[in-house]
Amino acid sequence: MADWIGIGRRARRCYGFDEVALVPGTVTVNPAEVDTTFILGKHKFSVPIMAASMDGVVDVKFAIAMGKLGGIAVLNLDGIQTRYEYPEEILKQIASANPEEATKLVQSLYENSKFPVKEKLIAKRIEEIKKAKVPAIVSCIPQNAAAFSKIAVEAGVDAFIVQSTVATVRHIATEYKVLDLEKFCKTAKVPVIIGNVVTYEMALEIIEAGASAVLVGIGPGAACTSRGVLGIGVPQITATVDCCAARDYFFKRKGKYVPMITDGGMRIGGEICKAFAAGSDAVMVGSAFAKAEEAPGRGYHWGMATSHANLPRGTRIRVGTSGTLKEILMGPARVDDGSQNLVGALKTSMGSLGARNIKEMHDVEIILAPSIQTEGKVFQIGQRVGMGK
Repeated sequence: MADWIGIGRRARRCYGFDEVALVPGTVTVNPAEVDTTFILGKHKFSVPIMAASMDGVVDVKFAIAMGKLGGIAVLNLDGIQTRYEYPEEILKQIASANPEEATKLVQSLYENSKFPVKEKLIAKRIEEIKKAKVPAIVSCIPQNAAAFSKIAVEAGVDAFIVQSTVATVRHIATEYKVLDLEKFCKTAKVPVIIGNVVTYEMALEIIEAGASAVLVGIGPGAACTSRGVLGIGVPQITATVDCCAARDYFFKRKGKYVPMITDGGMRIGGEICKAFAAGSDAVMVGSAFAKAEEAPGRGYHWGMATSHANLPRGTRIRVGTSGTLKEILMGPARVDDGSQNLVGALKTSMGSLGARNIKEMHDVEIILAPSIQTEGKVFQIGQRVGMGK
């Protein structure tokens, strides 16, 4: 499992999306007949793909549009939508800033002392989503979870996400009050999703604390720079496999199934399919949805920690606008690079692999295949089309 990297020190090899491929078996299924249902608490979603809680991706209008298509869009309670009554001008400023100014501008616009989160806007945004008769799911950092969750539940929220760069049950701090995750999960009146984790041990402790689902992934997002700034992270295939092993162990021991959600690092349909094969029950995607016409970022996307006052761990990137949310999620695809019709790609992959539902997808064969992206693709690579982009 591990190789020597020096005297007395070993390191194990871990794998990301580009290094593996999925192998068809002896049965195939009509893609129109596969079941992609994702269950969270009492809610069933026909689309197991979540739009990440990032301000360039999700606002009220986007959450409603995503909900009407059968998916989930997560609203960030620490962000622009709850700091500003009319956030359109703020989003325009971020989109129009030059690259050298973008991070500094984002830091200033999210500064708590000048532009704090307004409790009335938390309730207002959730009520606006619920008015459209779609599920409302929100997220915030642990420090704000106790206060924000009470407001959110009263406003009718359907699930609450507590999200940090690294989530642990045993967080140590003396400068501020630490959120008791076990108590929080037990007293919550809605499902609680906790993240982010990347190891078996981390996932198991979060599950045992009472989480309704767990987010997997540290630093793989297109706009995240945590891996460069902090040097931490585990490639998503290995992280997902390890965390799902904790889920399966807990299920065998306690009889309770806690979904794993691979969060970040997936740009195209094939990578989403590989996440499910690694054991994921749902995926959370940011940059792919930032390209939607309905996304509030105007073709730009920035990391959740871009606004950190002292150590930004995200950046603003330009992703452009490639189509409508429906085209990106359901098709028909207008591009050939796998960035549109994500649900169609998942269903077609499942059918080709013989997986009738997501749980059967967990059992398909995965191989190490470092040439999978380049084999036979010399013209695409040379012309920068298709898989060569």
